[in-house]
Amino acid sequence: MKTATHTARNKQVVVGADFAGFPLKEAVKAHLIERGWEVTDLTPDLETTPMYHRVGFAVGAQISEGNFDRALAFCGTGMGIHIAASKCPHVHAAVAENIHTAKRAAAANGANLLAMGAFFTGPSLAQAMASSFLEAELGDGYEDWDGFYEYHRIGFDECENFDYEAYKANGFEVVNPRDVPLGESPKGLAF
Repeated sequence: MKTATHTARNKQVVVGADFAGFPLKEAVKAHLIERGWEVTDLTPDLETTPMYHRVGFAVGAQISEGNFDRALAFCGTGMGIHIAASKCPHVHAAVAENIHTAKRAAAANGANLLAMGAFFTGPSLAQAMASSFLEAELGDGYEDWDGFYEYHRIGFDECENFDYEAYKANGFEVVNPRDVPLGESPKGLAF
């Protein structure tokens, strides 16, 4: 995986939307710009916005090519654009409909692309979800949970390096699986 030239740590993100997600993308983009983010918009004009899957490919390619380490994508449900973006190498896309799952997508699963659905997510919620997702990194908020980072890092790495043919040849088992004990969830952890 290439090292990204534009990073969330430097408050840089790429966004894209189809016609249905366009208004929500605009609201989130304005919010991020107000918070000091540099936002690269692959779909700045509603009239020329491609179909959802083509936007997903375009946004996902920005991660695949090492141009960005984080992306936001918007369509009607978040599902279609998520599926398309996931076809691009090194994209770990997530769909979220609340702040907690948006943060956890990054903190527990190492997601680098968050998809949102404008049919079900209002602008204020989407803005908070984008901030929560973009400001979290793998392991954030779970430092007191023994083995949390290591456990989830294995999951990320196995997804990143997944080879279906090798998996199939190995009887539909992960080849050379790693394991780490995951401690008990800390008391009082809400999510």
